[in-house]
Amino acid sequence: MRKGATISRSSRERRPALTAAAAILLFCAAPALASNDGQTFTQIERGRYLTGAADCAACHDDPNGNGPFGGGRPIQTPFGEVVAPNITPDPDTGIGRWSDAQFDAALRNGKKPDGKRLYPAMPYLYYAKMSHADVLAIRAYLNTLQAIRHNVVSDQLPFPFNIRSSMAVWDALYFTRGEFKPNASKSGEWNRGAYLVQGPGHCAACHTPRNFLGGDKTGQELQGYSIQGWFAPNITNDGSSGLAAWSVADIVEYLKNGHNRIAAASGPMGEEVVRSSSHLNVADLEAIATYLKDQPGQSAKGTALPATDQQMLAGAAIYSDLCASCHKSDGSGVPYLIPNLSASTSVAASDPETLLRVILEGAQSVATPEEPTAAAMPAFGWQLTDPEVAAVTTFIRNTWSHATPAVTERAVQDERSKLNSPH
Repeated sequence: MRKGATISRSSRERRPALTAAAAILLFCAAPALASNDGQTFTQIERGRYLTGAADCAACHDDPNGNGPFGGGRPIQTPFGEVVAPNITPDPDTGIGRWSDAQFDAALRNGKKPDGKRLYPAMPYLYYAKMSHADVLAIRAYLNTLQAIRHNVVSDQLPFPFNIRSSMAVWDALYFTRGEFKPNASKSGEWNRGAYLVQGPGHCAACHTPRNFLGGDKTGQELQGYSIQGWFAPNITNDGSSGLAAWSVADIVEYLKNGHNRIAAASGPMGEEVVRSSSHLNVADLEAIATYLKDQPGQSAKGTALPATDQQMLAGAAIYSDLCASCHKSDGSGVPYLIPNLSASTSVAASDPETLLRVILEGAQSVATPEEPTAAAMPAFGWQLTDPEVAAVTTFIRNTWSHATPAVTERAVQDERSKLNSPH
C-alpha cells in the first residue's frame, strides 16, 4: 500500500481535533456562553464537528469572502434559485435573536421563527433525524462565530414556487418527522453510519432520485441523481453502477483524502470532501462505509454494445488516441492520481452527465493534505465534435464490464448548452 494511503488507528488517536492554540482561542471567544448559557467547551467542540459533518459551510459561507457562514450563495434547484441565508450570530441579519427552540424548529421541522416554512433546499428532511442534543451543539458552535452583518434575500423563486404556504402540502407528502431510531439487529458501527448518512450528512439530498415535485423517490435511496449539472452516482453496494468494487477502506480513503485507488473527487463532491468529510474522524468514516456497503443494489445488468458497433469502433479509436496515455488501455488509470474508468461509479452511472461534462469541460480533482497533487483532466470539448464525444463516451461506458445505452449526439448537445448557459 502506498505511503499515505491508509490512516492507522494509532495515528488517528494521536491527532487531536483542534490544536491546543485553536482550542484556547475558541474557548476564550465565548466565555459568556460557557458561563451564562450553560454551554461548555465540550459542547461547542462537538458542535464544530457536527457543523462540518452537516456541511453547513457548503451553502452558508459568504461567496464574497466577507467571512464564514455569512450566507449569499445561490443554490440552483429545478424550480429556480434559492439563496442561502446568514447563520452567524448577527442579531439583525443573522440568527442572533433566535432562541434554541427556533433554531431546532428550523433544522428539524423546516420552520422559520415567524412560522413560515423553509424550502427543502435546506435539508431539514434529513436533519430531522438528528438528536436535539446534536442540534443544540451546532447552535452552541455557531454562537461562537464572528457576527457578520450581511442581509440576504433568500426568496428568489419564481411564481408560484415563491408561495411558501404551498410547502405545507409538500411537507405532508414528503417530510417525515422523527429522530433516527437505531436498528437493534445491526451493530453500533452500522447504526452510527446510518445516523451520519441519513441525518447530518444528508447524502440522500444529492444521491437519491427525485420525482417531478422534488420529493425523494422511495425505494430508490442513494441510487443516483442529477443535480447542479453533475450526476451524483449510485452509492449503494450495487454491482452494476454502485460501490460493489469498493472496499470499506476505499470509501474511507475517498472521503478522507479525496482520492483512492479507483477514483478522484471533483465538482460538488470535491467540495464536500474539502469542507466536510475530510474533517471527520476515521471511526465515523468507517461507520459510513460500513452502512453504505450494506445497502443492497437493485439495478439490473444490461447488455454491452458489441465492439463491432460503428459508434464503439469510432469511440475506441478516439480513446486510444486521446485517453489511453493517462487512463491506460485497460481503463485502470493510476491509483490515487488518475481515475480507474473500469471501476468508476460515474462511468457506470445510469446517466452519462458527469462523464460528458468532464470530457467537454475537463475537471480538477480535489487537493487534501494527504493527497495534495490534485491532478486535472483537460477539456476536449474544443477538439471533439458532438458525434465524436458521443462515440468515445459510449465506448467508455460499454467496455471493461460496463453495459449502458449508447450516448446520443443530442445528449452531447444538451450538455454543451448547459455548460454554456449563465447558470
